Amino acid sequence: MKRSAWRYLWMAPDLRRKLLITMGILLLYRLAAHVPVPGVNHAVLKSILNAGGSQGAFVGLLDLLSGGTVSQFSVLAMGVYPYITAQIILQILVPIIPSWKARMDEDPREGQKWMERWTYILSIPMAALQALGQISLFSAFAGGRPVLRHFGWSGADLIPTITVIVAMTAGTMFAIWLGELISEYGLRNQGLSLIIFAGIVARMPFNFARLMSDAQHRWAYLAISVVVTVATIFLIVFVQQGRRNVPVMYPGRRIGTRMSMPVKGTFPLMVNLAGMIPLIFAQSLLALPGILSGFFLKSGTAWVSSLAVTMQRVFAPTSPWYWFTYFLMVVLFTFFYTDVLFMQQNYGEQLKRSGAKIPGVPPGERTQQYLMSVLRRITLPGALFLGFVAVLPYLLTLLVPGLAAAGRSGLLLISSAGLLIVVGVVRDIFFFIDAELRLHGYTDTLLVR
Repeated sequence: MKRSAWRYLWMAPDLRRKLLITMGILLLYRLAAHVPVPGVNHAVLKSILNAGGSQGAFVGLLDLLSGGTVSQFSVLAMGVYPYITAQIILQILVPIIPSWKARMDEDPREGQKWMERWTYILSIPMAALQALGQISLFSAFAGGRPVLRHFGWSGADLIPTITVIVAMTAGTMFAIWLGELISEYGLRNQGLSLIIFAGIVARMPFNFARLMSDAQHRWAYLAISVVVTVATIFLIVFVQQGRRNVPVMYPGRRIGTRMSMPVKGTFPLMVNLAGMIPLIFAQSLLALPGILSGFFLKSGTAWVSSLAVTMQRVFAPTSPWYWFTYFLMVVLFTFFYTDVLFMQQNYGEQLKRSGAKIPGVPPGERTQQYLMSVLRRITLPGALFLGFVAVLPYLLTLLVPGLAAAGRSGLLLISSAGLLIVVGVVRDIFFFIDAELRLHGYTDTLLVR
């Protein structure tokens, strides 16, 4: 009788070491997340976090990407988001700048190392700029009240201001470094995802307490939460596992004086190649009109203040137009980001170099065009799915009106966007452990049972 693979997790020394290192680094990150920036005005910060409208939605996005550290304005308040921003910027610029594209096409492995190096370099100024912008933005959200008691560019406030910006930049680079340590010594290539994952999961007790705060409907809300969460997880796994296998003929190998027959294979194309990046793009852009209009609400010009009020109303998370626009932007950004990623890889040229070809399709550029056309067709269900995940909180408030009256954003213990990260990370961890167990000869692995 075969035993469960869970019993073997701690029997393999190297796998046990990787798991312990990963858990230790995540614990260190969560401890550092509670170190506040010097001079934080917690009363003002609490009023910002409890605010609704576009400002509240934007702060919620920052809190998600930072792993829940924005709510405490700690030295890790930006999380690894500057690194993600730098990575996205370089991925978009590579197909546009010919010399960069040529570098990536000439030697993809060296090009990837070059990309990683410049992503780290670009993360530093991005972190400093975001720290300054985040402090200024929160001060604007607070109606001019100081989020930091000593912040300014003159007099005695200059040194504390520089200190805060340096501390927040260093905190971001520390979080990135911890993520790289996990990827190198812990769970391979999962570092940055696990950093965000840890922050999202850490907020579950708070979300659970908020969900149960309604004494009259708490058990009904909990039951609906479980059903919705399980159904959403099932859909996420189903779509994320979706593939379109394009048939490919690989050249035969020479064995001595004989040549083997060509080998039939497949080239898998993912239904959702963009992940949750389109949600980040869309929500960040949707928050801008509401944020910018907030500066003109008290304008002396009547039509300016009236336009600002209208923008606040249209782009508030309680407005149907906000969620309709959100859905459309997520779908469009999914196609855009998928095209950028796929063009950067240039799989047509890679298949040509290896001698492989798709039956009936000329190699090289025509193969790339064919793969792109197939990918765009299968991206449609993936884009619609991401749009559905984006508007799921609003749909829940329509189905359960009591949520809107209670000021809750939804019934999920983890936000719908956060679920994409959590499910993706858990799935990758299972695949990693499964592969490690197979290397140790354990065929009855986690994914089999």
